[in-house]
Amino acid sequence: MVKQILPAIAFVFFLSSCSTFKPLNFTSSRQVMSSPVPAGSARFIDEISVTPQISSATTEVKAEPKVVLTNSSNVNIIESPVEKKDDNVLGQFMASRPSDVEMASSIQFKYAVLMNTEVESLPSRTLLENVDDWYGVRYRTGGNTKSGIDCSGFTVAVYASVYGIMLPRVSREQYRTSRKISTTELEEGDLVFFNTNGSGVSHVGIYLGNNKFIHASVSKGVMVSGLFEPYYLKRYVGAGRIDNKQVVTNYTF
Repeated sequence: MVKQILPAIAFVFFLSSCSTFKPLNFTSSRQVMSSPVPAGSARFIDEISVTPQISSATTEVKAEPKVVLTNSSNVNIIESPVEKKDDNVLGQFMASRPSDVEMASSIQFKYAVLMNTEVESLPSRTLLENVDDWYGVRYRTGGNTKSGIDCSGFTVAVYASVYGIMLPRVSREQYRTSRKISTTELEEGDLVFFNTNGSGVSHVGIYLGNNKFIHASVSKGVMVSGLFEPYYLKRYVGAGRIDNKQVVTNYTF
């Protein structure tokens, strides 16, 4: 038994005195370099810091934060701030501009509703005031006064007072003498023609815009209608333009 224990004790004694086994220290010759972080900055990702910009007390200029990156060569890369115009300054500029809506007349508001459009998109005020002078006048075949007027009499009256142009008295002749244009070319003051009795051009109106025209209808007198209303769309013949027409203000019909 003693012979078996003695070799084990000798082996343990040998291990405790051996200088071969030392604690192992794993070190790397590579130095870890860190980028200095400016005072007052918030460090949120290694080697990236954000430096807040201070706005002036008198003029607020918003800028993007500076982003500081450190590359492997220890070189700082700084992204320049981008200045933005103060929203308050832009708002004050827009507020100082005159508003077309505020300067609009009651007639312009009326036709903005009738035409389902904005005041800024309406025809000239002169044209609107002249057609409105006839608005609601009842229809009368051959009529040309405020007691009753027909479709071609209405266009004759408006063209004379607005443009100083005397149109032929009947719609068929107005169609013949006008220059034919596409529906997509329509502008305020152009003429639109319809076949309402099956015998060719028999009705005429004045285009205002936004697919709306004003005319003397048989049922309701002078009114605003839509080109794409089923009744008029089905009977639409085409559009015509009287060239070289200019708005006049001193012509009396």
